[in-house]
This record gives sequence, C-alpha cells and structure tokens, in this order.
Amino acid sequence: MIPIALGQINPTVGDIDGNAARIKEVIDRAEAEGAQVVTLPELAVTGYPPEDLLLKSSFVAANRRALEDIAAATGNILAVVGFVGSSGGRLHNSAAMCHRGQIVAVYDKQLLPNYGVFDDRRYFDPGTEHVLIETPSGVLGVCVCEDAWNDAGPMISQGDAGAQIVININASTYHKHKLPERTAMLARRARRVGASIVYLNTVSGQDELVFDGASLVLDPNGDIVARLPQFEEHFAVVNVPLGEVKAHTDEGDRRRQVRRISVELLPATSREPVQSAPAEPLEPEAEIYAALSLGLRDYVRKNHFDKVVIGLSGGIDSSLTAVIAADALGADKVLGVAMPSSFSTSHSLEDAKALAGNLGIELLYIPIAPIYDSYVSALEEAFGEAEEGVAEENLQSRARGNLLMAVSNRYGHLLLATGNKSEMATGYATLYGDMAGGFALLKDVLKTEIYALASYRNSLSAVIPESVLSKAPSAELRPDQKDEDSLPPYDVLDPILEAYIEHDAAITDLVEQGHDAAMAAQIITLVDRAEYKRRQAPPGPKVTVKAFGRDRRLPITNHWREPASAGSQDESEPVPSTAGKERSI
Repeated sequence: MIPIALGQINPTVGDIDGNAARIKEVIDRAEAEGAQVVTLPELAVTGYPPEDLLLKSSFVAANRRALEDIAAATGNILAVVGFVGSSGGRLHNSAAMCHRGQIVAVYDKQLLPNYGVFDDRRYFDPGTEHVLIETPSGVLGVCVCEDAWNDAGPMISQGDAGAQIVININASTYHKHKLPERTAMLARRARRVGASIVYLNTVSGQDELVFDGASLVLDPNGDIVARLPQFEEHFAVVNVPLGEVKAHTDEGDRRRQVRRISVELLPATSREPVQSAPAEPLEPEAEIYAALSLGLRDYVRKNHFDKVVIGLSGGIDSSLTAVIAADALGADKVLGVAMPSSFSTSHSLEDAKALAGNLGIELLYIPIAPIYDSYVSALEEAFGEAEEGVAEENLQSRARGNLLMAVSNRYGHLLLATGNKSEMATGYATLYGDMAGGFALLKDVLKTEIYALASYRNSLSAVIPESVLSKAPSAELRPDQKDEDSLPPYDVLDPILEAYIEHDAAITDLVEQGHDAAMAAQIITLVDRAEYKRRQAPPGPKVTVKAFGRDRRLPITNHWREPASAGSQDESEPVPSTAGKERSI
C-alpha cells in the first residue's frame, strides 16, 4: 500500500497567490501526517475554469512562477498539482509531479472535452505522452479528468503499461445523478486495468458552476476504499492498495508513448493513517440543497459581497431563496424586502413576516401602490382607454425590481433574483422586474423541485410557514391571479420542460412518453419564444444536466419549430421572434 493524501480544496479562479499558499499548506500537512504522495485538483494553481484569462500571457506566466514556488517547497513527498502548462507557444491542461524542490515530470491532459460547459479545445492542445512514476513502493500513473471517461483513454493506457495506482485529478462539475454515474465508471476502470484509482476532485462554486468534491479511492476490484464528503473542503490520508504487477518492454513503452521516471519517496511511516469510513452520498434533495448553498456562498464570498437582499413576496420561491441564503451565509447576511401592492393578499405579507421572524433576518417594508398608481397615471395618455392587461401588471414587477436594485446600490448588497427554471423556461417572468438581480439562485430548479426542497428543509426545522407550501402559486398582479391561469399545472409542465430542455425531446418523443401533443407543442413554443429573456437573466448555479446559459445555447432569431409528426415541418408558419415583447408576466 501507498499512503496518499487527498487535498480536496476550494481554489479561487485568478487568485494564483492564494491558491498556491493553500496548496503548500496541504502539502505540508500531508508530509507531516506521513503520506508519501499528495494530490491536488485539476488547475488548482489557477482555479477552474480560468476561461479567457488563459489568453493573457501574464496570467500563464504567473501560474508557472507559482508552480515553481510550490515545487521548491516540497520535501520527500511527491505532490501532484494541476496547473497550466506551456510549451512552444501552446497551452496544456497539465499535472505537475513535484519532489524534493523540483518539477520532476509533467503530464498534459490528452482528452479535451468540448461539450456542455467545457471549452478545453478553445484554449489547450492535447498531450501525447504518458508518464509513469516508478517508486520503491509501486508504480503510479497520473492523468487529468476527462482522461478517465473514455473506455480506451489514458487511464486505460497507463494501467496497461504497468501503473498499479492511477491518480486522476479533476475539476468535475456537479449535476443531479452524476455521483453514481461517476462512481460506476471509475469502478469499471479499476477492474479493467487491475489498478487502484485515486480520483481527486475540486470543490467550489464558480459563477454558474458547482464542483462537488466527493473524491474517491477504489481498489483494483472496483470497491470503494475511501470517499470524501460532497460540497466541502476535506483532507484525508488513505492507504491505497497496489494493483497487479505487469511486465513491460521498451517497445511497448514506445508504442504507448510512455516515459518512466524514478522517484525515491519518503519512507512510509509506521503510523497508520486515521482513515474514517467512506462518506455516505447525500439524499437527492439534500444534495441539491447543498449544491445551491455552496454555489451561493462562494459567489458571495469570492466576489466580496457583505450581504444579500431578497424581495420577499410570501411565495414559495422567495421563501426558499431566503432560507438557503440564511443557511449558507448566516441570518445577519440576509435582508428581506416586502413590497405589497393593492393586489397583494394580507396572508402573503403575513407569510413574509413570519418567514423573516423564523429565520431571524431583517425585513424592510416598502409598499408599491403609490408608485404603481403614478406609473399608470403617467402612461394614461400613451395607453389610451384600452383595457388594462399584461403591460400594467408588469409595471408592478418592474417597480419592485427598481426598488430592490436601489437598495442593492445603496448598501452594496447582492440582489438575489428568485425565479425558477419553470418560469425562466416558459417566459413567465418580467424583464427588469422579477428577473432583476446579480445572482439567480433557483434558475436551474423546476417548480416541483422547489416544493420538494422546501419540504426537505422544513423536515430539518420548520422555518417556511405551512401556508406558503399549501397555497396556490400566484404572482399577485391582479385580483385572484393564479399561475395556472397562464401555465399548465406544474406537475404537467415540469416533466415536459425537463424532457425538452435537458434531453432535447421532440414532440413525437413527448407523445410516446404519454404527454398530450397539443400541450407539448404549446409548452415548446413558450420555451422557444422566451430565449431572448433568458439571455438577459442573471447567472445561477447549475444543478441539472443542461442548464440555461452555459449548457444550452440557442439562437434568438430562430424560425425552427419542432415537427408535430416525424419527418415533417410546416415552414409556412414559422415561430415568430418575440424580442421586445412581453408575452407573459
């Protein structure tokens, strides 16, 4: 066995000095606790993803200087650290192996993902050479993230070339249901190559992305030796079993492009590492709740906001947003603002007050009826005698957005938008109104999931009033208004949205799944027509396979319609562009 330290840290993109200091702390601790090897995440020096910072030569050079400083601080331990490599004017997503003050080897990531949120090919060139570290204790391979996911990828090649342990450093993003998929894949790899796998993942919230940690060690049988917690920094030293010894030849190494480096590791300590039982995966609602909490906490912390401000309507979305914010940041970091209009019900205001009291957050009270009346009066001549409708309703939402932005500007607080994925998908949201804000916490959470998350949180302590959970959803912009006046019931709407947005289902697919064809067509039309709104929405944490923004990129000017039957599309009636129009609240 080899005692290997796992440094599941939370780097900050661009904070090269801070990241380097944190990496050195982990290396020092690993050596002090008797580890022979210590692993740090993919691009740990720069933070992930650095995006177009990589186009700045000064940034790449600073990253290299930091790596050399890290290497100089290493003793007898072998440190595997992710950084931006460069050679001949080309950049690489690299893993440095540092030992006794030197960078003894560098491995360049070979498989560069260019799908979903990943843009590796925009910045990096692929590596071609494998590096195996030969030690008195055993043979180690090192690869980076995507290199593990291909059935014939570098992880397999290194195992076949003789690696008894393959270290895979990662910045693997979170989405629902990914952990079991990832675990099953790594178990297959371990069994295939007859080697242990050390999977070290970063943990972080970075703009829309959340990285879940959950680092793993699996033995050659694919059984879990260690699993680190999800969504939190963690350090552990794990005794990693060696895989089978495999013979190799110089000709085989040339064919596989394998370079071998000998490293004299720190002698193993006689003290056994304190190795706790593998952390249990979180239940589905707890996992999403933790992901949202981490995404918000890091966005606030890393962008140096002191507080957040939230418009509290007494509805489920703003209530859940406030609860997550209070849990993630502390009640003293959350400011609620109640802004009732003449159409707001008394129980909504009472629910907002009750929630604020339960959470212990400050609550401001700013009525908008006088502002709304002044807007209507100012527009009386321009609007004429037409019956009041969506335009007047949206004035209320925009008045609230203006007031919330004023509070945000006055105190420097981050305004959290409270809209959910169902609303963002269908356009049931008002530009410059309830879409106003710097961060949209629930942007990737469907309405039905909002209720599930609220129930989960109330199971821990009942902070959301029961009346909030039981009343019909409403924007309260006209008398007796309900969401179902404009949208199908959410238990009908959300499965269609999930299938269409996250899995690109066509109308024919939806019908095969049991959905009504006319209903499916109506919902798809709403989604397609709302693209211009989503382009103007704040960022928010990704928790599904396909989130709006980084994952799903569709043209605003777009005449494509999903055909109602296979192989046909009526081009005589294109879906019109709705830019500049408010089709719904």
